[in-house]
Amino acid sequence: QNVFNMVVEVPRWTNAKMEIATKDPLNPIKQDVKKGKLRYVANVFPHKGYIWNYGAIPQTWEDPGHKDENTGCCGDNDPIDVCEIGSKVCSRGEVIKVKVLGTLALIDEGETDWKIIAINVEDPEAENYNDINDVRRMKPGYLEATVDWFKRYKVPDGKPENQFAFNSEFKDKDFAVNVIKSTHEHWKALITKKTDGGEINCTNLTVSNSPFCCSQECAKATVDAAPPCKAANPVPPEVDKWFYYQKN
Repeated sequence: QNVFNMVVEVPRWTNAKMEIATKDPLNPIKQDVKKGKLRYVANVFPHKGYIWNYGAIPQTWEDPGHKDENTGCCGDNDPIDVCEIGSKVCSRGEVIKVKVLGTLALIDEGETDWKIIAINVEDPEAENYNDINDVRRMKPGYLEATVDWFKRYKVPDGKPENQFAFNSEFKDKDFAVNVIKSTHEHWKALITKKTDGGEINCTNLTVSNSPFCCSQECAKATVDAAPPCKAANPVPPEVDKWFYYQKN
């Protein structure tokens, strides 16, 4: 049915660069830190924060040791990313079922970084979306905005525009599902220690044939040992700044 689970890391319209912390035990969602500062994604006109609910499909891994036959670049060492295009703004940490519609092949600093386009199966219009062309028809301009967002979101940080494989064209649902299946196979090799994941922490509770599988008690002890949550830092005022660039 091309339906997969998605972990929501970043709700739509927000800026905090939250992500599954793959090097921490049990892989919690944390805000990325760069140069000692909490990381926020810049607003590049006309966009405000993330323009979809953004997250990842669990049990996938873009293997940095595997050169993708389609892009010629190795994976980015993370779970596969998802842009969920439904009308509801999801909550951080929410797990939703999504229908896969297509994918965009971002080349991020020389690494393959697939962006799956999907819609929440509980969206009122989900039945009208079955492939990438339905997005083009039902939400005109959204796919073009998605390319524009990924191309320029790092420019305010002084980095060059991102590049894409396939001349920035989206691939269809079947192609996207095959990419997910491929990254799931890489994850299986990682979690069963057939591939060396380096610093990735593979501790888990559910994969019984994994040497990293731990008990409920062990997991609870890990969670209990984490420092207690404190009051959130105020969001810096510069997070609301809008950046303007001439489109190339």
